[in-house]
Amino acid sequence: MDKPYGTLDRHSDQPHVRAVDTGDPFRWLGRGWADMRENLAASVSYGLLFSGIGYFILAYTSGFPYLFGAAISGFLLVGPLAAAGLYEISRRREDGNTITFGKSLRGFREHSVHLLYFGAFLAFVLLGWERLSAILFSAFDVHDAASAGGFVQEVLLSGQYPVFIASYLLVGGVIAAIVFSLSVVSVPILMDRDIDVVTAMATSMRAVTANPGAMTVWAALVVALIAIGFATLAGMIVLLPLVGHASWHAYKDLIE
Repeated sequence: MDKPYGTLDRHSDQPHVRAVDTGDPFRWLGRGWADMRENLAASVSYGLLFSGIGYFILAYTSGFPYLFGAAISGFLLVGPLAAAGLYEISRRREDGNTITFGKSLRGFREHSVHLLYFGAFLAFVLLGWERLSAILFSAFDVHDAASAGGFVQEVLLSGQYPVFIASYLLVGGVIAAIVFSLSVVSVPILMDRDIDVVTAMATSMRAVTANPGAMTVWAALVVALIAIGFATLAGMIVLLPLVGHASWHAYKDLIE
C-alpha cells in the first residue's frame, strides 16, 4: 500500500504540492519499470526513437566539441517534452489500459498547444545555452580541439584549463538546475489537467523547492541513467523510456 504524503500549500489556488521522502525516486523507477513491462512494445519504440536521435547527435557533433557538450546537455533539457508519449502510456495504464505506440501519440495531439508553448521555451533555453557554450570555448581558447575525444584528452584531462572547466560546469549547471526545476512535472501536469504553461512551470518549481532532498536524488538518477544510455547507446532503448515512465509517477506523487 502506498504511504500517505504530506500536503503543502493548501492555501494556494494552484495545484497542491505534496512532501515526499528522499528515497521515493527509487520507487518511481520501480513503478516506471512496471509500466514499461506492461507496454513493452510501445515503450521500446520510444527507446529506439531516442536512441536514433542520440546516435545522430553523437555522429553530427563529434567533430565540434562545443556543439557536442551543448547537444548532450540539450538532450537532457528537452527530455521532459520528448517523453510526453511515455507519460500518456503511464496515464492510460493507471486506468487499466495498455496502448500502442500510435495511440500514445494522441497525448501530443490532444495537448498540442500547451506542449508547443513549452517546447518554444525549451528551444529558447537550448539556443541560449549553445551560444553561451560557444562564447566560453572562444573566451578560453579551447575552440580548436579537434574532436569530442580530443576535447576530453586535451582540455578536460590535461589540467591546463581549470577555469574554463569550472566556468562551463557552473554555467551549464545553473541552466540545467533552472530548467529541471521548471520542467520536472510541467509536461505531465499539462497532459493531465486543464492548466496553462506558466502555472505548470510555477507548480514544478514549487514541487522542487518543497522537496530539495528527493529532487536532488531524482536529478542525479536521471543524469546518471541518461549518461549510461549515451555511453552504451543501446542502453537508451531501455533507460530513457524507464526515466520517462518514472517521471509520470514523480508527478503523481508530488502533485495532489
